Amino acid sequence: MYGKSPARVLPLLLGFQLTALCPTIAVEIYTSGALEAVNGTDIRLKCTFSSFAPVGDALTVTWNFRPRDGGREQFVFYYHVDPFRPMSGRFKDRVVWDGNPERYDVSIILWKLQFDDNGTYTCQVKNPPDVDGLVGSIRLSVVHTVPFSEIFFLAVAIGSACAVMIIIVIVVVLFQHFRKKRWAKRAEKDEGIKSKEEEKLKQETHKVSVYLEDTD
Repeated sequence: MYGKSPARVLPLLLGFQLTALCPTIAVEIYTSGALEAVNGTDIRLKCTFSSFAPVGDALTVTWNFRPRDGGREQFVFYYHVDPFRPMSGRFKDRVVWDGNPERYDVSIILWKLQFDDNGTYTCQVKNPPDVDGLVGSIRLSVVHTVPFSEIFFLAVAIGSACAVMIIIVIVVVLFQHFRKKRWAKRAEKDEGIKSKEEEKLKQETHKVSVYLEDTD
């Protein structure tokens, strides 16, 4: 009465085995994690994904926002075949699609940043049958000015080194030029002195010749 026939138990066991052998397929999301931008500027919120299923018309992308100081989650952007901008709210006319699903890129651009844009932006991608997976997040900080980074200082150092090298090359070239010019003037002067001495020697020789002829 309480038993099950082998014909019913076998498919059930096969189902459990297939479930164990084939893990759940999930979409993996990749974001920059944290961003910092200056008030009034635009910023690209980059979000890419990987999926075992081919990308098709079933792909959906949802961007949401949660303020840093708390509050309810707000809608930012939605994509399904075509991009759908928010028709109202804080992000109306301030967000545009900048993704390419064929390259697994579902990024957006946020225009004219404000200080109350500080918070966490989430990117959720569903690509049936890949519908599970973690939601990607980006922590955005809007500031007055961006502090100098190590890359900036490195760029300044490289630029300064290049400038010093250029100045050294210019100095060396000018030094060589003036030295050659000075040598040319000295050679010209020596040649003039030599010519005068030869002319003087010729005149003295001529005088001696004349004197000898007169004495004869």
